[in-house]
Amino acid sequence: MKIGLFFGSFNPIHMGHLIIANLMAESADLKKVWFVVSPQNPFKPSKGLLHEHDRYDMVRAAIHDNYKLEVSDIEFHLPKPSYTIHTLVHLKEKHPDKDFKIIIGEDNLGGFTKWKNHDIILRDYGLYVYPRPGAQPSELKQHPNVTMVDAPMLDISATFIRDCIRKGRSVRYLVADPVEEMIRTKGFYLH
Repeated sequence: MKIGLFFGSFNPIHMGHLIIANLMAESADLKKVWFVVSPQNPFKPSKGLLHEHDRYDMVRAAIHDNYKLEVSDIEFHLPKPSYTIHTLVHLKEKHPDKDFKIIIGEDNLGGFTKWKNHDIILRDYGLYVYPRPGAQPSELKQHPNVTMVDAPMLDISATFIRDCIRKGRSVRYLVADPVEEMIRTKGFYLH
């Protein structure tokens, strides 16, 4: 079974994430897409990052009614910072029957060679890449284990959403209704 792994901090998960994941699950040859909530991205500072369990709960709330989408806390139990290769090896040991593919935005393709063991990830797993605004050309697009997936060009950022919340502006239609409700009732991102 082919599973797409969509890694991210999801701080918070937003409609852009949901649209891409659903498109991957519906139109690519993936059976399911798992949102892998990262406790800490080695390329991003952890300042302003909501607690991992709160972010996990928001993802779970956002996808609760889509059986093709799942959320995983696998990286909560691995050494930090989270490196994709370590997560992949761990997942493959736990689920030898599954064929894991990494879902990334085209804007991350140019820097993919900086990822730890990127060559092994490409060889043994492969990438499903969706278009992103401002993506630089990359020779990796021609790699046999890179699949370019047709998807709309979305430019919604969690940074923009957090900024709206701090300024008291609505985030309706930027995040799923259950996520908006959690943010409001728990007072997330106000400071």
